[in-house]
Amino acid sequence: MIRKIIRGGFLRDRRTQVMSAVGILSAVAAYLVGDSDVFAMLQAVFTMGGIYFLHKSNKTKGKQHGQDSRKISEQGRHR
Repeated sequence: MIRKIIRGGFLRDRRTQVMSAVGILSAVAAYLVGDSDVFAMLQAVFTMGGIYFLHKSNKTKGKQHGQDSRKISEQGRHR
């Protein structure tokens, strides 16, 4: 149980998504409380959304035939 928590649990590969969601929520909360205006909120929301989608597109880059080419090249180096 502790080992699973230390390694990140079920959110292990979702750090970027979690950080983007927290950023969006904090931007909306700051607007609702009155700490920022609508333009600052929209700028933060679009920035965090862009980070999420850039991360998503980078995960699919470099894959050939459903395998990660970087992992394949690293395996070839160690042989």
